Amino acid sequence: MASFIVLNAFRRKKQGISSTMVSLYSSSTIIKASFHSSFPPPLRSPPSSSLSVGSHTQLGKHDHSLVAAASGGVSMSTNRDSHGSSSHVAEPFFRSVLGQMETVYLNRNPTPRSVLDLVRSVDDEQLCYDHLAFRTFGIGGYGIDSLASFFLDYGYTQMDELRFPAKKLRALWFAPPHASAVLGGSGVNGPLPRVFISELLVEQMSSQTQDVIRKYTETSPNGKKYAALSSALGSLPWEKPQSSEFEQLARESEYAAWTLANGYALNHVTISVHRLKSHLNKIKKLNQFLEEKGFKLNSEGGVLKVSPDGGLLQSSTVADSISFKFSDGVTKPIPCSYIEFAERLVLPQFQNVPESEIKESHRRDGFEVGNADKIFESTNQEQLSRRRTG
Repeated sequence: MASFIVLNAFRRKKQGISSTMVSLYSSSTIIKASFHSSFPPPLRSPPSSSLSVGSHTQLGKHDHSLVAAASGGVSMSTNRDSHGSSSHVAEPFFRSVLGQMETVYLNRNPTPRSVLDLVRSVDDEQLCYDHLAFRTFGIGGYGIDSLASFFLDYGYTQMDELRFPAKKLRALWFAPPHASAVLGGSGVNGPLPRVFISELLVEQMSSQTQDVIRKYTETSPNGKKYAALSSALGSLPWEKPQSSEFEQLARESEYAAWTLANGYALNHVTISVHRLKSHLNKIKKLNQFLEEKGFKLNSEGGVLKVSPDGGLLQSSTVADSISFKFSDGVTKPIPCSYIEFAERLVLPQFQNVPESEIKESHRRDGFEVGNADKIFESTNQEQLSRRRTG
């Protein structure tokens, strides 16, 4: 019976994210929590009830059973036709989950919401995402694979690995199915974005930092199975940490501290700048426009990050902060998420293709270690301090 209810809810995509999530979690205590926030509504209609920013909740047994029932009724694995396109049965489910991830992200982070509103006030045509990014702990199955499986099951393809030795990180990016374009759709309802998932190489950290991370991942050994669900609900798959443990991690790795407190929440979404139709479709013009409106951009390595081949140009805002109540009762602001911008230039071999015929496949693909290394700094205290004092 649970499978039937969930399957029908996922098929009713046009009824909105709210009906999907409420059908799935109507008896869950998680969905009963609400955002205690005065933020204006996000770009998309939020669900009828959301999660408290500072009150992360673990997934309960009842939620797990419902998800198991859903996966039994809606297959997410390689239901593709002879051309390799994703199953139409799975797409409402997949986009509903992405939509809920986006809603949590927009509710928690006023800067990305304001930026998206502002860009749309100038460029009211289709606004596309270049990629979505997540952070993970590379230990005990909690790393890249825990989230990647959700995207691979839908039809994404694993691409290149990137290494960041100084930050003790590695990352993989995943390309969406080719048949993912949606005419006129924006955000997660438009062409499906690339996915960038990074992980902290926990075994390379100090013993004290490893002990903190193991404390939370090992006491919730099954949380890794529900990484996508955790992201969509905005809840941690482990217990809320103590403030002293957060500080311990922050002294060695701000990435580690961010992940301990934010879990699988969307780290950022990225506007595909070259797909805009207005004069803002050049990243230098967009950066100038945003700075004139008072937005602080990540200045690490310069506001504009350019790949060595000159084909990938990126920038980002500085992360928002949220008030977080730790398990020891201490409440303090912590970095949350930000929004990125990416312009992909046409590859040299396609320079003679008429502009009206240029497609995404004609442009520079993939990611660049040097750019990404600086983009990671968007959540670091140095950038947040500059935002507060600037």
